[in-house]
Amino acid sequence: MAQFDVYSTSVQNIISWIKSGEIAIPEIQRPFVWDSTKVRDLLDSLYKGFPIGYIIVWKNPDVRLKDGTISIGKKILIDGQQRVTALQAAIAGMLVTDANYKRKPIRIAFNPQTEAFEVLNPAIEKDCKWISDISKVFEPTFEEFQFIIQYCKDNNLPGQESAISKIIGKLKKVLDINLGVTDLNQGLSIDEVTDIFIRINSQGVVLSQADFAMSKISADDKYGGNEIRKMIDYFCHFMQRPADYEMIAENDTDFAKTDAMQKIKWIVKETEDIYVPSYTDVLRVSFTHKFKRGKISDLVSLLSGRDFETRENLETIAESSFATLRQGVEAFVNQTNFQRYIMIVKSAGIIDASLVRSQNVLNFGYILYLTLKDQKLDAGVIEKLVRKWLVLSMLTGRYSGSAESAIDYDIKRFTEQDPVQFIKNTEAGELSDAFWNSVLVTRLDTSVASSPYFLVFLMAQVKAGSRGFLSEQIDVKSLIEQRGDIHHIFPKKYLQKNGVNNRKDYNQIANYVYTQSEINIKIKDDAPCVYMELMKKQIAGGDLSYGGITTEDDLKRNLAENCVPEEFMDMDIWGFPEFLEKRRFLMAQFVKKYYEALD
Repeated sequence: MAQFDVYSTSVQNIISWIKSGEIAIPEIQRPFVWDSTKVRDLLDSLYKGFPIGYIIVWKNPDVRLKDGTISIGKKILIDGQQRVTALQAAIAGMLVTDANYKRKPIRIAFNPQTEAFEVLNPAIEKDCKWISDISKVFEPTFEEFQFIIQYCKDNNLPGQESAISKIIGKLKKVLDINLGVTDLNQGLSIDEVTDIFIRINSQGVVLSQADFAMSKISADDKYGGNEIRKMIDYFCHFMQRPADYEMIAENDTDFAKTDAMQKIKWIVKETEDIYVPSYTDVLRVSFTHKFKRGKISDLVSLLSGRDFETRENLETIAESSFATLRQGVEAFVNQTNFQRYIMIVKSAGIIDASLVRSQNVLNFGYILYLTLKDQKLDAGVIEKLVRKWLVLSMLTGRYSGSAESAIDYDIKRFTEQDPVQFIKNTEAGELSDAFWNSVLVTRLDTSVASSPYFLVFLMAQVKAGSRGFLSEQIDVKSLIEQRGDIHHIFPKKYLQKNGVNNRKDYNQIANYVYTQSEINIKIKDDAPCVYMELMKKQIAGGDLSYGGITTEDDLKRNLAENCVPEEFMDMDIWGFPEFLEKRRFLMAQFVKKYYEALD
């Protein structure tokens, strides 16, 4: 069986497909992002007979309806949306949704004398040389003969009727221009469609499986798919651009009146930015939470009505899947759910988005919260389990590889087994004494400041209320929130002057601490044994050199809070390797104590 067909069809056919509902534009890229000049250039290319590329369509599978009859699946446009939207706007006069979610026309003008296209503007609109809106020429009611007579009269072109007629005829023949169509077989799996799309898409734009899922949702006009899509899309948009709420509510008046808008509008006033989900994240969490599956390709199949046992596509399954997905999305955007989850995230020491490198860690944390809540577990137990799983996931890199497979595995275990016992079993296998005493110590041997192991160490410091290095009052939490800097305990220039010139050596994360900029400036490029001598004098009653620590006990507490071995105070360049080894071990034990205290 061929995986796809390649053929040509006319612009007129494509527009008729859209008008008849045979093809759906799923708004994968959502608002029309081309500016009007690109629409003008597209029309000019068609008029001149230049190629404008392929479009790719994927037919929804035929679905068996409740009465036993078969509903023929629509074609879904998955590539070429901007070009097709431009054509339907300029030629068919249909409205488009712009980047501000406002419905508007795109009017392209045409000058029959120069055969030039231009975006309509006030000057052109007043100039009789121009046809101000070419869509009028393509209307069935367009009186071509009368138009030509009047045009020649208005422009003082006696005897030019035949020439103008030929040009108008050439313009109308734009409808007959053929576009290449790649028609993907309806029996293809989502994985196959993704692969084909990547291989044949000349622009190199890669659509994710979440994009294909959104295409299914958006193209649905029977089970509320487009409303689900808007809930997802607007929720994510409002998080990043809350000021757009009034504009979108004004431009999308129908949706603004729905219960769906009421469920998401609270996010406009939300100020937390630790977890800012994309539509892919909302889809993944909503789907996995409600369907107990981790592979988005399964969502695409279910929305098509796929029966995984009989391999039929049934309307009852499609209807149920859309309803279940909506429940999942509503649970995701629920204000109480979202805000309580964020509180749990912060209670683990994650007080800034920079502390979590993997969005799927936060995604599964939310999946777990919603799942445990459905299981009616005590709120305190839910908080403890979600906190521990967030940190465990970061420490083990659980979702950094094949995230979908890991998510699929984990949601099934949390659903089929006792959640408390599953976490205990996972800890026993992955966070044994060997992990804390050896594996984690080894993983801390890196110069990557965004390493999840260093980020978890910072979370542990936040949770413990650790102060910045040599700071009396300013804590690590405040330094992170105020976008403070990470500094070197053994100053970088000092190491370089003494032969440590490799970045991976002097930028070891075991050489990093958060400290106040003024303290770092005073340390300059001195060896620890030099600048800590001044610190000892400060404690003995001398002038304040670094921060406000004035007792030996407080200095020792500060060093312990930062996992800095006390021996470093007497070290120069020769002690650097020993310092790194000792600090890595202290950092690992600090993280272990933090993790165990999450109970």
